[in-house]
Amino acid sequence: MTHPDTAASPGHRPWGWAFIARLHFYIGLLVGPFLLIAALSGIVYALTPQIEQALYHKQFYTESDGGTPLPLADQIRAARQALGRDEAPMAVRPAPAPGETTRVMFSDPSVGQWEHLAMFVDPVTGEVHGALPVYGTSGISAFRITIDKFHRSLLLGEPGRFYSELAASWLWIAALGGLALWFKRRHSVSRAGHNDNGQRASRWHSRLGPWALIGFVFFSATGLTWSKYAGGNIGELRHMFGWQTPTVSTQLGGATPAELGPNAEHADHSGQNMPRMPHAFDPALYDRVLSAARDEGLDAGKIEIIPAAGPGNAWKVREIGREWPTEVDEAAIDPATMAVIDRTRFETFPLAAKLTRWGIDLHMGVLFGVINQLVLVVFASALVIMLVLGYAMWWRRRPTRTSTAMTPVTLIQALSRAPRPAALGVVVASVLLGLALPVLGVSLGVLVLIDGAVALAQRRRRAWAMS
Repeated sequence: MTHPDTAASPGHRPWGWAFIARLHFYIGLLVGPFLLIAALSGIVYALTPQIEQALYHKQFYTESDGGTPLPLADQIRAARQALGRDEAPMAVRPAPAPGETTRVMFSDPSVGQWEHLAMFVDPVTGEVHGALPVYGTSGISAFRITIDKFHRSLLLGEPGRFYSELAASWLWIAALGGLALWFKRRHSVSRAGHNDNGQRASRWHSRLGPWALIGFVFFSATGLTWSKYAGGNIGELRHMFGWQTPTVSTQLGGATPAELGPNAEHADHSGQNMPRMPHAFDPALYDRVLSAARDEGLDAGKIEIIPAAGPGNAWKVREIGREWPTEVDEAAIDPATMAVIDRTRFETFPLAAKLTRWGIDLHMGVLFGVINQLVLVVFASALVIMLVLGYAMWWRRRPTRTSTAMTPVTLIQALSRAPRPAALGVVVASVLLGLALPVLGVSLGVLVLIDGAVALAQRRRRAWAMS
């Protein structure tokens, strides 16, 4: 965040640079607190995988390493017995590697939307190692669920999502505007004897910004795909151009290719909250379905088996390996014949669907493991530092009663000095952006009202000074 150059005469400053500088200042001052919350909570989330594994080591891991695993049917029976209810699982995740537990996941009224109650079963002994709420394809536990919800919505539910969408909507504009100001500063000639009270903060702010630009734009772009309103528009755009993520159809008798709806990749819950058929429950089917999927080539260590939602539906088996190389193939299997009725392969996904998958996994810090986590922490820390430096610059340059600095040009004043075609272009671009990114549009309207109030206060102050 940089404060407009108050040492230059407003009457002689080019309208474009004055407009960019003032907008950059407003974003930092007004949206900055939301960006700061998102960055700090993102840092905490990126550092939590190892903490989670330590906290829930008993549930995630087992000492019976190297033994022959029991059939899934026996593991599911053990989980149901520990649950104390005669209920069919919503999904089962076989132990992905020796020394790890199988997750048998049930619907439960005590957990939130898109969450399940997972029973952790030793695949060799059948011993149940406990139960935990888990969320989505990532399977994160209660500890990380809380941090994730704070990062996305401040633990306020749907209304809280406005904060994260606001931050994501403005971050890329702040970053690109800052880059433009950096280029201008590099090519401008410094005036002798110029006294900049925020020189040190300004220098570091300017140096750090260009290096962190790519990370900020990435955070903004991937964050917007998660958002409610902008994310919905992005999903509709992908649907229009056929860029949706393919998923198998589970309809028996003439299955047709299906696609995930908008934001389904982010929710990571497709089909899991549908009611299952307790009357048709047969634990042995899990072993048979898994065997059919393995024969079809779904050989990832991390795999999930989702039973049919009804008599006219197939079972779904999907790979859930989000680490590089991505393993997200799916198969729909007829439980009566064990025939594969539909199949998707990540290698045949549209490029846009692949980029979406990789972008989500990069943003979550899982695509490249620890290196991915560290890179996220570095860029998020850079954003925190940039914001702190920006506020320091503003505090040192803030107008005071004894200040001799010129009054900064407001957005409205800068735009009024622009050539008519340029001013019209800015207005049209703002309207289009507001339609595409609704939270940005509404907040831009609020920002213009604030800017108008500032301009009015400046006029009254000048009139009072001249009277």
